[in-house]
Amino acid sequence: MKIIRLAPAQLKLPFQVKLPISAQEFFRLAASCFMALQLSFAPFLSAAPPEKSASTKTAPAKSADPILKVMQSELSRATSSLSKTDPAPYFLSYTVNDQDIVVLVGAYGSLLTDAALQRRQADVVMRVGSPALDNTHGQSRVSGMTSGPLPLGDNPEAISRVLWELTDREYKRAAPAFLNVKTNTAVRAEEEDKSPDFSKEAAQTHTGEALVPIGFDRAGLEGEIRRLSGAFRKYPGVYFASVVLQVQNSNSRLVSTEGTAIASPSTSTRLIMEAETRADDGMELIRVETFQAPSAAGLPSEADLSAKIDKMAEDLKDLRKAPAAEPYDGPALLSGRAAAVFFHEVLGHRLEGHRQRDEDEGQTFTKKIDQQVLPKFLSVADDPTVHELAGMKLSGSYEYDNEGSPAQRVEVIQNGVLKNFLMSRMPIKNFGVSNGHGRNQPGLMPTGRQGNLIVTSTQTVPEAQLRQKLIDEVKRQGKPYGLYFDDIQGGFTLTTRQLPQAFQVLPVVVYRVYADGRPDELVRGVDIVGTPLAALTRIMTTGDQQHVFNGVCGAESGSVPVSAVAPAMLFSEMEVQKRGHLHERPPILPPPGFEITTTTAQGALSKTEVKP
Repeated sequence: MKIIRLAPAQLKLPFQVKLPISAQEFFRLAASCFMALQLSFAPFLSAAPPEKSASTKTAPAKSADPILKVMQSELSRATSSLSKTDPAPYFLSYTVNDQDIVVLVGAYGSLLTDAALQRRQADVVMRVGSPALDNTHGQSRVSGMTSGPLPLGDNPEAISRVLWELTDREYKRAAPAFLNVKTNTAVRAEEEDKSPDFSKEAAQTHTGEALVPIGFDRAGLEGEIRRLSGAFRKYPGVYFASVVLQVQNSNSRLVSTEGTAIASPSTSTRLIMEAETRADDGMELIRVETFQAPSAAGLPSEADLSAKIDKMAEDLKDLRKAPAAEPYDGPALLSGRAAAVFFHEVLGHRLEGHRQRDEDEGQTFTKKIDQQVLPKFLSVADDPTVHELAGMKLSGSYEYDNEGSPAQRVEVIQNGVLKNFLMSRMPIKNFGVSNGHGRNQPGLMPTGRQGNLIVTSTQTVPEAQLRQKLIDEVKRQGKPYGLYFDDIQGGFTLTTRQLPQAFQVLPVVVYRVYADGRPDELVRGVDIVGTPLAALTRIMTTGDQQHVFNGVCGAESGSVPVSAVAPAMLFSEMEVQKRGHLHERPPILPPPGFEITTTTAQGALSKTEVKP
């Protein structure tokens, strides 16, 4: 199934990979993550689960769901038949993802896209051999899954037939892959981590109540998208702008030979407003605002969104005039959102379980359990069970991960000391079971991934005092200025041994804060760079309020929605570099309605700018 692209700039990566490899190969080698504000339309991105009261209990699976019934029936038939094969599978699961999506894309007062679609995809996961060693071992991991579109509707014969085809195709991949794994294991040097390939987990049965599609005023929303996108027309310096609304109802069903049967309905609404301009030297400048809620009624009012648009346009106007930043190494203050992305990239990915086992990985923290890795006043947890913090809905919430394990809060770092990793059902040394963090985009094998990464601090000062703390540190170090990172668009990190153990965070609004009392100066074109072990030791103190960054993270197991939560942070030292950019000139012609006309007045030429 193809990625749906809803706007020309919607899925642009905010960095350039200058390597002679494909994008897929880059992500495999680098094990890297791209976390961005942009709304991602990768197939079957998880939607937020409906919130539950404290008294809600897990209900047993019911056969009333006709799709779940067909899945269970075909699973039983396939298991019986394949048990006679050699080698025989010891595990088989079916996952079926349904999505009903409405997408509205507006630009300059009109709609570019007004679409509704339904889609259904099946993933067949098969493990041949035994939990100790199976076909998914090492580089053969991709052999564990075959995917394909599944018929819409409730026709059991059609659905069964496609599941049968996918199961047959998967066995023909998994069986020879297992034989290759056994051969390679026999001839290669012994691996450092001898953990099994699959963990034993308790079967889960849960059927969420079927969600009635949330009614919304589509015509009214179309009008609002037109009006909001039309507001950008009054700004000649905005060279591209769009407003994107996605309303989604989803249902993910999972059955396995272990007895798991889960149906997880969910709903979500996301709104993205994006605007771009270009400086005279060709540097692209972008401002993005994103909002999400369980339904369209939970989005900000049209008046509030219009005010955001005015602020975005004003920011772009100021950025165009701002000087380009120079390389710098010195004190820096990160806003809460910037600090949240910083922790997601610098720390979070290096705490994902599978990275501790893969010998191609840098394994930065693999042998640091019970050692101090952060200042003692910082703790980090990942909690997909939390739906809202600091007044914002969180993107990375879910009830069950994509392997059927219940979501859990994991205290990863306590008072600066490393305690745990984010685990899928791939065991690692000393961590043999899942803690509910096996996540994937359909069509890719799950791995341990972040959900809602939450940073807390016991050494705080009121946010209003952090700027003065920054100035004090600048003076102490004898620097002319420090940097304040106000807003951020995303970042990425590299975690493998073949590439530098580095990260890059991509700010959009950055100020020089001068020690001599001069007004703060906006600069552009600066990226935060560095290596994790050095960067994490330079945090001096934090603010007293938490801030949320919602985004989409892409790594080996695909694109998944995530959140990162953190307070503002003061660093004694932060390194930045100049951002690479194209050198395309700004538009030669003025936008419509802003033409410059030449007239003759008493024999002299004068120019008149026509404003709308």
